[in-house]
Amino acid sequence: MGKKQESIENRINTIVEGIDRLKGKDILQIDLTTIDHSECNYFIICHGTSNTQVSSIAQSVEETMEEMAGESAWHKDGYRNAIWILLDYGDIMVHIFQEETRSFYNLEGLWADAKITKIQGKS
Repeated sequence: MGKKQESIENRINTIVEGIDRLKGKDILQIDLTTIDHSECNYFIICHGTSNTQVSSIAQSVEETMEEMAGESAWHKDGYRNAIWILLDYGDIMVHIFQEETRSFYNLEGLWADAKITKIQGKS
């Protein structure tokens, strides 16, 4: 495995750690590297049960990435209503939803031709 792929895997593991710390549910990794014209290489998707939990999960991901990878999100959006928070780490986008919103937008279905991996959290 090349250094770049190892770095991406470490960053994904760090993001998952941040999600797991606040008991984010149904964590998926969508590998977009084989999809033409995608805006990034990976989506990490999860959901929480309330806007408070969604916001807390996003903050945990940010703190964990800064603490363990020394990296800040390039862009973040959605904290105001915490229905869907997006954290942009360049080649990795983290989507943290409330469950109803996740079902409605169905990113997993939208990107069904990509490789989708269910990630087992510790919680």
